[in-house]
Amino acid sequence: MTLANLKSRIDRITDILRRDDGISGAMHYTEQISWILFLKYLHDYEERKAQDALLDGKQYKYIIDTQFRWDSWAYPMKDGVYDLKGAKGGEDLIEFINDKLFPYLQDFKANIEEVKTVKYKIGAVFEFINNRIASGHTLREIIENIADLDFQSQEDLFELSVIYENLLKGMGSDGGNSGEFYTPRPVIKAMVDVMQPEVGERKPYKTIYDGAVGSSGFLIQAYDYLMKDKNKYSTTKLKHIKEEMFFGNEKTPLAYVMGVMNMILHGIESPNIYKQNTLTQNIRDFQEKDRHNYILANPPFGGKEKKTLYQNFPIQSSATELLFMQHFMKKLAKGGKSAIVIPEGVLFQTNNAFKAVKEDLLENFNLHTILSLPAGVFLPYSGVKTDVIFFDRKGGTSDIWYYEINLDRKLTKNKPIEFAHLEEFVKLYKKRSTTENSWKVKAKDIIENNYDLSAKNPAKIKDVIHKAPIEIIAELKSNDKEINALLTDIDKLIKKGY
Repeated sequence: MTLANLKSRIDRITDILRRDDGISGAMHYTEQISWILFLKYLHDYEERKAQDALLDGKQYKYIIDTQFRWDSWAYPMKDGVYDLKGAKGGEDLIEFINDKLFPYLQDFKANIEEVKTVKYKIGAVFEFINNRIASGHTLREIIENIADLDFQSQEDLFELSVIYENLLKGMGSDGGNSGEFYTPRPVIKAMVDVMQPEVGERKPYKTIYDGAVGSSGFLIQAYDYLMKDKNKYSTTKLKHIKEEMFFGNEKTPLAYVMGVMNMILHGIESPNIYKQNTLTQNIRDFQEKDRHNYILANPPFGGKEKKTLYQNFPIQSSATELLFMQHFMKKLAKGGKSAIVIPEGVLFQTNNAFKAVKEDLLENFNLHTILSLPAGVFLPYSGVKTDVIFFDRKGGTSDIWYYEINLDRKLTKNKPIEFAHLEEFVKLYKKRSTTENSWKVKAKDIIENNYDLSAKNPAKIKDVIHKAPIEIIAELKSNDKEINALLTDIDKLIKKGY
């Protein structure tokens, strides 16, 4: 199936869902499409595993019991043909979903010893999601619309992941608080491209972390970057990439569900994503074994947390962006690299807490790059001006390379940022060249300026021509004469009746 056909199919399903009494808004129908597609994907995943085992002369042990498999309750077959009469429908279907299927899947998380397995991740997904579809007839219509999708095919699976990303983007565009689900992909790609994550040559292999994972955009982009040349990896390294490389936390239930599903749909079979508030961790307790080699994140800012959480941080503040910055600084392994989206206020504010965090950052980390993003990058759900800071855990900061993205138009919901806008930054990143859009500032100058890190492009600072007071007075008098002459002419014209 082509990408256009699959998109048309998903659009058809959203139209069906809009008619259902239990659904309202992009967040609801994306959530409901997600769990249905996910179960179809799991069915195809297990069928593929069973076929591979058969070819090897082995027998595959199914994760999902027979009565709960897709081809038993959703789309039963009889003599190779869809058995519509034998398929559940109406109230019977809704009762089966709500009273039997969901509780069964939620119970997969009961065995903590299976935390690294696909089975456990399925339980983690369904622990925080409910069926909102009120009509069994609606659900039956949706199932019949996706029944012929074949997610055993890598091409179809790729196309599904693209469509899923678009659904998540739609949730972000819905406004309100749904921005947690979607960071613009061009920004994510630029951050990953310049960081150039790698597995490493020997054990322990490297890991990647996002403490505000949302829909897992950063982790998935990093995975895609690593897999561009997947044939170069040994079986051991591939296993590490799929099971032990990606870590993250997510506070809100729906974002957590979307993030885990998104990663599994992209091929990361056992993502280490946990449903928890990152800020509840006391950063004083972190040891080197708890740290990660790469950190990529767009943490929430402007939010409110309980004051008791402030005690988990040496520098206490009600600004969540400062708490997350401290968390990421402490979570970065020796020699590690980090790229974090922050509100611009972090750069220029110099009150006690902001100054103290930036002092720690400059003294104990190499804050080598600041990318100044244009206003409107996160519209429509946030108009806050943002930047990306890049720092390594390699000594202190000597100088900072700034790059400012200058556009000839304003960014809007319908005209978002594009990767083309970031290509020059990616190209110049390693050389740290000085151009009209980029410049360097010494750390000592930042410190002398009370730790003000805000981007001030020297190419935009116009030379001020200082004139003597007598010259200024003469110019003012000359201007007054011209103005009086014009007023006199206008007065004469009015009197003449013009």
